[in-house]
Amino acid sequence: MANAQGRGGGRKFRAVTALQRYVVNPLTTRLPGQVLLETTGRVSGRPRRTPLGGRRMGDRFWLVAEHGEAAQYVRNIRVDPRVRVRVRGRWYPGTAHPLPDDDARARLRSLPLLNSAVVRAVGTRLLTVRVDLDGD
Repeated sequence: MANAQGRGGGRKFRAVTALQRYVVNPLTTRLPGQVLLETTGRVSGRPRRTPLGGRRMGDRFWLVAEHGEAAQYVRNIRVDPRVRVRVRGRWYPGTAHPLPDDDARARLRSLPLLNSAVVRAVGTRLLTVRVDLDGD
């Protein structure tokens, strides 16, 4: 049980990530208005795109990872924090910072309502991530 809780490897985590990996992500990645986070694969070195919700606020982009440190994109960020975020069809390069001390539930109140509700419902270990965007 400690391993399941520590890495987010419980049944809920496995069910949600399988649904996302094989059904939701392949479909939503193709939507032109979908926000995407592009990381570099920590093993492959290849670009990895993840559809997600979040909000650009000035020169920062905020999101909450629903599975915290167990999320593949967070694991990629830990190895290489340089990322790109696609917002409204435009790509923005930046540097991602996982913020374990931030109150992720409070942060969700400032992010898009529908996505925040889904993150709260299916999340196992919430983690705020801030992306400092490079100049326009």
